[in-house]
Amino acid sequence: MSDKKLYKVQFQNKGELYEVYVKHVFQGDIFGFIVLEDFVFGTHTTLLVDPSEEKLRKEFEPVKRSFIPMHSVIRIDEVEKEGIAKISSLDGKVTQFPNAIYTPSKGE
Repeated sequence: MSDKKLYKVQFQNKGELYEVYVKHVFQGDIFGFIVLEDFVFGTHTTLLVDPSEEKLRKEFEPVKRSFIPMHSVIRIDEVEKEGIAKISSLDGKVTQFPNAIYTPSKGE
């Protein structure tokens, strides 16, 4: 088994469910954000190309580090191998938290 870890991260973005694969996930220095680094995209060996994976590749391939709001993250899984990155419709399956996680008191 390889020592290199791989994570599948699902998060909400613009009313859609994003599923991406990254090599590094950690809590960022900016309060309330999760950092995703080193995005992994499959190599195409067939003629069939998934349009949602291509959209994600264009959006995240040039990105060095992405800061995702903690309340948008649905799930983070450590996986053995990479799957297909995709964008799907939420279709009312997931509800966003109604309030911020941290709300300062009036005296702060």
